[in-house]
Amino acid sequence: MHILISNDDGVFAPGLMALHEAVKDLADCQVIAPDRDRSGASSSLTLDQPLYPKSLANGFVGVNGTPTDCVHLGINGYFAQSFDLVISGINLGANLGDDVLYSGTVAAALEGRFLKRPAFAFSLTSRSPEHLPTAAHIARQLIQQQQAFNLPAHSILNVNIPNLPLTEIKGIKLTRLGHRLHAKPPVKFVNPRGKEGYWLSVAGGIEDGGEGTDFAEVQQGYVSVTPILVDRTHFEQLDSLSHWLEALL
Repeated sequence: MHILISNDDGVFAPGLMALHEAVKDLADCQVIAPDRDRSGASSSLTLDQPLYPKSLANGFVGVNGTPTDCVHLGINGYFAQSFDLVISGINLGANLGDDVLYSGTVAAALEGRFLKRPAFAFSLTSRSPEHLPTAAHIARQLIQQQQAFNLPAHSILNVNIPNLPLTEIKGIKLTRLGHRLHAKPPVKFVNPRGKEGYWLSVAGGIEDGGEGTDFAEVQQGYVSVTPILVDRTHFEQLDSLSHWLEALL
């Protein structure tokens, strides 16, 4: 098996190194990741400048682009071999609920959706690397069992691991995405030359964190595994919208 590994925290991030270390004996692994932190890049592609992959001393490849750029390059000919599986992470910080719309970690996995096996996005629910060994252990377990997963095409698994020692993890739960409240307002500032700017503020609090959501399960000490389908068509609305559009003609 051949595994492509990427992330959005950057090619030097401890979570990327932990993920590679956890699975490198399970398959032939190649690592390609942004050359700096590209958190929040979502599924953006770099179309206004060329990409320059650079091989590092440890064999990883850094790219002056987004997580999606990296996986796109990786599975479309940059490496000599083809890949069976794409895994992304381990992100330092949760990717729960609406976070998946913005997450570069999730986006890297989504770019692997064309492969025949499920892609994974792994996140530790903390900015601290203290419990990365827990997340790495969980990631290894899931990768070892990935052949048993029967997911529809063009789908991925979003995995969030509580910031706990492994002995305190209660188990693994299948979840749905919760939802957040609106983000806090942007923070306005004036730089020393008098130019106004804005820092985007922190994500909103939890609006829907009820039973069965990813928010609820990680708070209770469970690993959250959420299947995400790329097709965002709202099928339940097709009939009603069809009648509405017909009335306009």
